[in-house]
Amino acid sequence: MSENTKKKYMKKSEIITFGIGLFGIALLTGWMPDYTATFFADFAFKGKGFDPDVMSNMISVVFLVAGIVGAVCELVIGYLVDNTRTKFGKVKPWVGFGVIPLALISMFVFVSPDTDNQTVAIIWMFVIYSAYTMICCAVESPANCFGALCSPDPSERSSAISIASFLRSVGQSGGMVVILVVGLVMKAVMGQQQFKNAEGQGLDLVISTGICCLGIILFTMIFFVNNKERVPFTQEKVSLKDAVKVVFTNKNLLMVSLTKLTGFGRGVYGTVSLYIAIYLLGSKDLKLGLLLPMGIGTAVGTLLVNFVLKKFSTKQTFILFSLYGASSLAILFLVSRGIGFNDGLIIPFLILNFFCGLQHGNTNVTPNIMIADCVDEIEYKTGKRQEGLAYAGYGLFSKIASAFTKALGPWLLYTWSGYLVSTDVNVAYAAQTDGTLNKLLMIYTIIPAVFVVLQAVPIFFYDMVGEKKDNIVKALMERRAAETE
Repeated sequence: MSENTKKKYMKKSEIITFGIGLFGIALLTGWMPDYTATFFADFAFKGKGFDPDVMSNMISVVFLVAGIVGAVCELVIGYLVDNTRTKFGKVKPWVGFGVIPLALISMFVFVSPDTDNQTVAIIWMFVIYSAYTMICCAVESPANCFGALCSPDPSERSSAISIASFLRSVGQSGGMVVILVVGLVMKAVMGQQQFKNAEGQGLDLVISTGICCLGIILFTMIFFVNNKERVPFTQEKVSLKDAVKVVFTNKNLLMVSLTKLTGFGRGVYGTVSLYIAIYLLGSKDLKLGLLLPMGIGTAVGTLLVNFVLKKFSTKQTFILFSLYGASSLAILFLVSRGIGFNDGLIIPFLILNFFCGLQHGNTNVTPNIMIADCVDEIEYKTGKRQEGLAYAGYGLFSKIASAFTKALGPWLLYTWSGYLVSTDVNVAYAAQTDGTLNKLLMIYTIIPAVFVVLQAVPIFFYDMVGEKKDNIVKALMERRAAETE
């Protein structure tokens, strides 16, 4: 490899502010889907007398449709990103100028119309969440592309992606901290009974969303001001036909993208995390205690992945962490069933949750590094630098998988498990049967474990590693050096 690959392109502050930008985005988007489902099911139209079975089924369809809308948007945004030419670059304008609309639409998600018409309520859920998904794509997808543009050196960009992914994983748990603190402040100001009534209407969710919206604007602006795109974009305009071709004809990009589809059910645990805290551990406030160990585990996992990648290839790392993840979830299920749903379960559950979280470091980091490598491979073969489309291809499958997840999760929770929705406007959550509690635990552990194994299957066919990767990076460095002479 040429000496150019040894050069440090990024300032240390840029690596941190890249992560701060992803932290800010994750602070809002990391918890929006799960709390939106909770808001729609438990709070938005409480006391209106709507048919609970119809509403539960419609919530599943809302997330399915929004996911499909998001999948289409991924391709469109990727195409537009790769055809963006500004003094700020091709990615930064989307992130910097899209964050305020994203914050505004996020607030509107938690402001439901005062209607007694169930059809109107259902239409509103479809429209508002699909709109949120579209605007989220226009910010989140370009932000993910930045890792491939921050440095032409694969080693430096891998480290930057790992550190940024660490901060993003912290941000994904940050919303839980906000909700806890908001609840504590509201309780202190309003008193126990008034807070209980406000909580029953979901007011704490609305206030927490507002705080996270301010956070995403602040942290994203820090990223926007301090970071630069350093990999030169090619000048050729990309047609939409070529865009779709890139996504589906590059084998390695396709294999990385398919991991999202084959592993779509691994995310259903998020749908029940709030209810695990309430019913299995005994308190809504323990959702933070539940997800914080997993979030810490995820953050530690991102650092651990960076260490493992020094010893193993991205392919080997992904497969190893997938097998570990499935095993840790199975152990959590067996221990929980052995102890039973009582106070004695809390400490073991939270400790094991940390170890379950380690696997998420892999899915947060390794695919992003693989996609950056695929961008190099595509440029080597075609002469075109297409970060937007490469990440859009992954995002396309990610959004389809998310649609399946968000359709499957609510169906498992509100239909398969037999979950009972509270009909008392002053009581947030109804009591559940033992059968329902056991199924909630399965949704949190066993069902995701199966999909964690399935997500690794496509990676067995990925080959942008070893000598092939080194030769492509060397050739690109030499090509760019010749073009600047």
